[in-house]
Amino acid sequence: MPKAFNELRERLLRGGVAPRHVRRYLTELADHFADLTVEEERAGRSRADAESAALIRLGRIDDLSKAMIERRQFQSWCTRAPWAMFGLAPLLLLAGAYFVACSILWSGWKIFLPGTDTPFVRLDGFAIFYFGVGKLLYFGAPILIGWAIGLIAARQRLKAAWPAVGWVLIALIGGTAQVHASRPAVPGGVGHISMGLTLGPSVQGLPSGMYHALVILSLVVLPCLIWRLQKSRSASA
Repeated sequence: MPKAFNELRERLLRGGVAPRHVRRYLTELADHFADLTVEEERAGRSRADAESAALIRLGRIDDLSKAMIERRQFQSWCTRAPWAMFGLAPLLLLAGAYFVACSILWSGWKIFLPGTDTPFVRLDGFAIFYFGVGKLLYFGAPILIGWAIGLIAARQRLKAAWPAVGWVLIALIGGTAQVHASRPAVPGGVGHISMGLTLGPSVQGLPSGMYHALVILSLVVLPCLIWRLQKSRSASA
């Protein structure tokens, strides 16, 4: 594939075209380019001259990219509705993860710790693994969702504004979310699990919730920063 196609790919992605449409478009152009090259070779040109002539017949990069960028149906949802992709969707995913984590905690309380006033006690046996899955999901979901935001932003060559909104929202909720367990209403019954947002006690003058939010934000942003630094170094090399 000619190097010009690499430039075309970057222009399309920066222009908001969805990656799947970019791949399909470049595949079609590559097939057309191969056909044109064969025609030029049959006309008596050398391989290099045939490829140059085929590129000219294929069209300028500006025209090829404009034909895709201006068609809204080829735009990614990150470009059409960034508020939904980087604001609403991450919050819904995080809410779903927290719901599953709380469900694991409640069911584990019912199965392994019947009659106790709280599920936050010393565990043994399979209960350690069972509750550990919920705990891993509770603490890991904000980071995984944050990494997913960064991956999408890098894959589609997006500017940092909207991804940053998603990162901040996820970090704030992940840092301030706390699970509460209420005692059973009747002896031997099962209590209630709830979740709320709270800043918590201060840690060196900073509320613990905000401290945890800063830790989450650092963890989710770091891979994207490293990728951008490596990309800038490669471009300048």
